[in-house]
Amino acid sequence: MFEKRFYGEGLPGIKIETLKGLLIVIEGSDGSGRSTQIELLKDWLEHRGHSIIDVGLNRSVLVSQELSQAKETNILSPRTLSLFYATDFADQLENKIIPSLQAGSIVLADRYIYTPMARDIVRGAEREWVEAVYSIALVPDAVFYLSVSPRNLAERTFNKIQFLDYWESGMDMHLSLDWYTCFIRYQRLLQQEFRRMSARYGFKMVDGNRPVSSLNKELRHELERIIEHFQVPEKV
Repeated sequence: MFEKRFYGEGLPGIKIETLKGLLIVIEGSDGSGRSTQIELLKDWLEHRGHSIIDVGLNRSVLVSQELSQAKETNILSPRTLSLFYATDFADQLENKIIPSLQAGSIVLADRYIYTPMARDIVRGAEREWVEAVYSIALVPDAVFYLSVSPRNLAERTFNKIQFLDYWESGMDMHLSLDWYTCFIRYQRLLQQEFRRMSARYGFKMVDGNRPVSSLNKELRHELERIIEHFQVPEKV
C-alpha cells in the first residue's frame, strides 16, 4: 500500500494509515473542461465498481452560501477572500474528504488548494503565508492541470454563458479597463504561477486545448495506472 501525508502538521487526531482511498485532483481555469472531465471520470469509475466522492471549491456546508453572497458584492479584500476559501476547504477536508478516504473511496476534487493559492499569490499575498494557511491539506495522490490558452478559455466562456465573470477576469486587480483584456492578462498570470507550482507540487500538465474525448482518454489511462499501482479495490 501507499503512504499518505499532509503538507504540514495536518488535521489533529487523524491517523494517516486509516486513509485507504485515493485523492485525485483536476485543476484548471473556468472553461478548461475541468468539470466535464470530472463528470466523465466519475461515471467511468462508478461503472468499474469504485465508490466516488466529488468535492470542489465553494461547496462546504459551513460557508459556501456566505462566500457566494460575499463575492457578489465585489468588495472583499484579497486577504478576506483568501481566508473565506481556506475555511471552505478546511470544512470539506475534515467532514468530507478525510471520511471518504477512510471509507476507501476515490475522491475526485474539482480543483483543490492550488487554485485559491495561485489566486492569492498573483494578487500579492506572501507565498509563505499562503502555504502556511493551506498546510493542513492532505497531499493528493495525483494532480492533473488542464492547460488551455487564455483566448480559448475566453471563447469557451462566451459560448457557454455569454459573459466574463468579474473574479475570473481579475477585474479587482485593475489590469485593464476592458474586461476581455483584463481576463487575458489575469489568466496569463495564473498560468505562470501554476507552472511554478507544478514543479513544487508535482502536477502533471495536460494539454486541455484538445477535444473532450481525447483528453478523457488520456486521463482514464493515467487513472488506470494509479489505481493499479495503489491497489485500490473495487467495491462489491
